[in-house]
Amino acid sequence: MSPCSQGDPFGLQQLHQPPGPPKRNRKELDEGELVAENVLAKVTLQELHRERDRMVLSDVQTPDEISSSFISSVFASRYVQDPLPRYRMPENSIPKEVAYQIIHDELQLDGNPRLNLASFVTTWMEPECDKLMIESMSKNYVDMDEYPITTELQVCWEKFARYFDVELKEVKLSEGYYVMDPKKAVEMVDENTICVAAILGSTLTGEFEDVKLLNDLLSEKNKKTGWETPIHVDAASGGFVAPFLYPELEWDFRLPLVKSINVSGHKYGLVYAGIGWVIWRSKEDLPEELIFHINYLGADQPTFTLNFSKGSSQIVAQYYQFLRMGMEGYKKVITNCMESAKLLQKGLENTGQFEIISKDQGVPLVAFTMKNKSKTFPFQLSKALRHHGWIVPAYTMPANVEHMTVLRVVVREDLGRNLVEKLVSHIKGAMFELENAPSGIPRIAFTVEVKSSDDYGSGDKGGVLHIPATSIQWKQHKPETVGKEVQVMGGVVERSLVLLNGAWLC
Repeated sequence: MSPCSQGDPFGLQQLHQPPGPPKRNRKELDEGELVAENVLAKVTLQELHRERDRMVLSDVQTPDEISSSFISSVFASRYVQDPLPRYRMPENSIPKEVAYQIIHDELQLDGNPRLNLASFVTTWMEPECDKLMIESMSKNYVDMDEYPITTELQVCWEKFARYFDVELKEVKLSEGYYVMDPKKAVEMVDENTICVAAILGSTLTGEFEDVKLLNDLLSEKNKKTGWETPIHVDAASGGFVAPFLYPELEWDFRLPLVKSINVSGHKYGLVYAGIGWVIWRSKEDLPEELIFHINYLGADQPTFTLNFSKGSSQIVAQYYQFLRMGMEGYKKVITNCMESAKLLQKGLENTGQFEIISKDQGVPLVAFTMKNKSKTFPFQLSKALRHHGWIVPAYTMPANVEHMTVLRVVVREDLGRNLVEKLVSHIKGAMFELENAPSGIPRIAFTVEVKSSDDYGSGDKGGVLHIPATSIQWKQHKPETVGKEVQVMGGVVERSLVLLNGAWLC
């Protein structure tokens, strides 16, 4: 009995597919043809009965008919015809209902967390707490009010060096060149260098470092010295950008010295904070001594991360995005982000007051400095934009270019054209207000000595109220000072009056 024999309301058994090309040996078929071979029926209800609901049906394959390299649909087969690749991102997007149904069906194979008696991890919380967690999932805990970046290397590298007692060698930046210079980096490599880290998407400007040139120069040095210094690519920001905007750019495992790559799924991977990935070229590139094996949960659990237990929600969300978006969807989203970034850049340039330092090839980000302004003015602008709800960080650049103060806007999927135009409008308004604001009145701190009236006759000691001199925020000159005594609550207050700019201040 065929899979479609039971319950055939539309007479599908009477339909047949047109004859295809002659059968070939299975080994002669490529991966795409194997997919087509496994799809036995592709018949839409629109072809059967136009007044019925549209629904795509597919046959259920037996285990020997379908490769383990593909994800077979269960209830999602109501909507899709072809199985999806299991180990690579699909080329095309699929409906959100399909992505949900496929993953929901797969998760049915998981055990019930409430019945997992091996775990110490909490498996139930009150629904109100679940709701609060959902409401706060889009907020990143480590985001501070300001972004005091003081080094070109990202924070994770500083942590790595400190935790594992590794000496960091930093390539200093130079005017107009705000990423690592591969030539200078290779010059710093010695026999003790464990790797050279290239950043695909600078924290400061979003620019991609030249991994291809680094690979070529380092290969030459390795041949001369006999060393085998590898490259690690920190693609936290650019790993989900370059493949879709610059597919011809060589920065990944196409380069022989690139042994490992890390990427953040919670950035342009389009998942809430808490998910990141690291990939090695081969199993041999991850030393076995760095992997720890435990079995107290009931089976062998290899781990090499600093933490162990972690929630699965972000991993499930990343899996959903892979299936839902596909190469097609990610390309559309990242392309739209880049178009919004170009629109913002144009709006800033049209004001004539900003210099753009971010490059065309990089992550969707606009980094800019201010023309003919003080070093502190960008911080004032950043603060002024907060009154409109915008968080636009201002920060000083690292060593060698520390005279520069930069503002940075990271363009995400949710920053569309309308918001970009509103941001430019608010920046113009804030600039006008700052430039036309009246000069501030100087703050003056002084010491006030409070004495009891009895001090003048009985010799009793009174209290003293003292304001520290460190609170003085004005340049001291030699103001005219007049002492005066006034009667306050039965006591005497001695205070100083200071003549400043023709006005008496106390």
